[in-house]
Amino acid sequence: MAADARNPLTGARESRTGSAAPATPASAAAASTTAASTTPALTAAGFPGPGHGPSGYGPGGHGGRVPATAPVAVPLPEVHVRRDTPAPVTAHGCWYPAADPTGRQVAFICNRSGVPQLWTGPVDGSEARLLDPGPDPVTEVSWSPDGRWIAYTTAPGGGEHTRVLCIRPDGTGRRVLGGAEPGSSAYPGRWTRDGSALAVTVAAPTVPPFPDGGTGHAPGEQAGAPPGPPPLPRAGALPPGWSRRDGHAVLLGGVHPGEVGAGPHPVLPVDGAPPRGAAPGIGTIATHPAPGPPAPVPGLLAGAGPGGGRGAGERELAAYLADPDGVRSPELLATEAGAATLRVCDTTADGRLALLRRGPRGRREAVVLRTASLETACVLPVADGDPWIGRFSPDGRTLWLRSDADREFAALLVAELGPDGDCLRLSVAAERDGADLELLAVSDDGRSAALAWNVQGRSELETVALPDGAGRDGVPPPAGPVPLPHEVVTRVVPVEPGGPGGPGGLLAALSGSRRRPGVWRAPGGGPPVRTGWSSRDEDVIASGHPPVRPEPVRLRARDGLPLGGWYYRAPGQDHGRPAPCVIHLHGGPEEQERPVFNPLYHELLGRGLDVFAPDVRGSSGSGRSFVDADLGAGRFAAIDDVADCAAHAVAAGLADPGRLAVMGRSYGGYLTLASLVWHPHLFRTGVAVCGMSDFATFFAGTEPWIAESAAAKYGHPEHDRELLRALSPMSRIEDLRAPLLAVHGEHDTNVPFGESEQVVRAAREHGVPAELLVLRNEGHEFLREGNRLLFRRTAAEWLERYLKG
Repeated sequence: MAADARNPLTGARESRTGSAAPATPASAAAASTTAASTTPALTAAGFPGPGHGPSGYGPGGHGGRVPATAPVAVPLPEVHVRRDTPAPVTAHGCWYPAADPTGRQVAFICNRSGVPQLWTGPVDGSEARLLDPGPDPVTEVSWSPDGRWIAYTTAPGGGEHTRVLCIRPDGTGRRVLGGAEPGSSAYPGRWTRDGSALAVTVAAPTVPPFPDGGTGHAPGEQAGAPPGPPPLPRAGALPPGWSRRDGHAVLLGGVHPGEVGAGPHPVLPVDGAPPRGAAPGIGTIATHPAPGPPAPVPGLLAGAGPGGGRGAGERELAAYLADPDGVRSPELLATEAGAATLRVCDTTADGRLALLRRGPRGRREAVVLRTASLETACVLPVADGDPWIGRFSPDGRTLWLRSDADREFAALLVAELGPDGDCLRLSVAAERDGADLELLAVSDDGRSAALAWNVQGRSELETVALPDGAGRDGVPPPAGPVPLPHEVVTRVVPVEPGGPGGPGGLLAALSGSRRRPGVWRAPGGGPPVRTGWSSRDEDVIASGHPPVRPEPVRLRARDGLPLGGWYYRAPGQDHGRPAPCVIHLHGGPEEQERPVFNPLYHELLGRGLDVFAPDVRGSSGSGRSFVDADLGAGRFAAIDDVADCAAHAVAAGLADPGRLAVMGRSYGGYLTLASLVWHPHLFRTGVAVCGMSDFATFFAGTEPWIAESAAAKYGHPEHDRELLRALSPMSRIEDLRAPLLAVHGEHDTNVPFGESEQVVRAAREHGVPAELLVLRNEGHEFLREGNRLLFRRTAAEWLERYLKG
């Protein structure tokens, strides 16, 4: 960096040696907005000139203008919190573990204070320490490989916009690394291998392509300046002729979706042969970007907001490598306008390549990016679900990837990469019949990986030795199945030995039908052991109310499609007598009902109400075809699935046909409303939580990136207008007969609060009893324990009144 250049991250004057003078938050913010136009030593992008910095985390210059404000580290006041162990809440949950480099300390999320917060504790021992007492819920945690920083994500006010913070393990140096500006949002990617930078994705309004009226130069940019790097091709962008859908949500024109190679990028079959029908010379799984930005998908979200479109309000995502110390400028890796998601999942040790995950649900893609030129090296479809999709080998020549490319179920794929990141060969490293690879965690040394498989809702965990991964000592790492004390793994983290005597092995976040979420350590080759700061199994709920283990249920829909789910029988229920039953529907719709501890279910069970939690079509866990079975007009069949599940519970002698209720959250809330108006005489009451009631108002009010994903799942707001109107519960509100309770978080921007408000108002206008519960300081997810308790008790009392009153 040139002497006396101003660092856009900190606003400090920086010398060639990399030392920086302290900066105030105000100077940092000012520098981030003015550096590009006022500092001649910087390129038009606002970054240092070409070359790799001594930290080794990537190139310094990309020669283009900044599409979004780079993340600025904003120091925060020191927190004052008791450093001794607070009195623990007996029944609490711990999840999302991240180990330090020694493997002896763990950062994790815990709700023992009533809100999910950042805690730390030893792998061996029971002391746990609250690291940040802030009131905003924490959603993700990551410990830097050098052990100097803990990064975490918070949701201010409990809403959907998030910010990325860093704090030192002793609780000092707390700062916002991204998302500090009002209305902005940020989320983390992976740390670089040396821990010198954290990948951060920030959201900003889209910059119009020609803001000066047609010259093609941004304000303050000189004519003749080097052109900026082309953005990534739009994730999931459709080829010509694919931009319209008919009433059945079938893409029109182009290659048929079922053919190999269909979509925006040719796909290489796993045997390494060129794709069927590919153009001559295509031998990799991706194409390189054109010299300019791709043409927009016509009418993608036209009319989705006031004024007929989102225009400059449409979200642009930009991914950077950011130094928490503020010594180095942020490094731009990729941008995408109108994006649903863009996350940096890994970088190679030398900084040459980055692995990105992008695209809306159902069209996720893994992108290998050349960081020096910002060119796409290869692209491969990947499965929905966990965002941490893969990892490079230490030498950067191999990519391990969790993908369902050309498959019904996700598997572990291995891509052999050329020097420039091109895919030379793609093959299957591990797969299971009828089971998804749900979680993939590759050790930092590349010797082994932990694989969590979803087997009909339950998890099976195993460790595998990776090829050529014997390590320096020549001893292969432990491999084989890991016995689980509970049903579901939600996160798994390899723990490096960290020197002689280091624990090594795995950390696993486990949940089950008879326990609250906890963190367990699995020494190399040994069974998991509960950490001392996770709650005990016997403390899962109050004494006298033993937890219920659900029974799996299998049935067929009226069209013959196999369905499944889990049935919870209330304690003390006469097994020979039908009971009042609540059909509970999960969100997504791509989520899956899992046998995990759900306080809502146990609240209902404690009041003598059975719970049947099915997976209707559109749910995950049963293959990609099942996930896609509800697309477009297939959603009518999903609504009928709910009725078929209720009929099955009645026919099996479990549920009383005169005392049935339906309940669900998010998409499950929509499905609840739809079931009440499509099958008005089946259910005695319903509880809809954060559910869509009218697709027209939903598309008009939701976040633009949510609309991007929803258009692919439910239908296009313009081209499928009539289909969406027919699928909207508000279009049949006159058929509503059952009393309705709606629940919504006041800060929900995924499904706007008005969706519940308008359906309650309409129900009352039609003479149907309806109430609305608004939860303060909550968004689409209810994260504060007080609000969760209020929701559970209100919903349970409502259901008990109508099913047992």
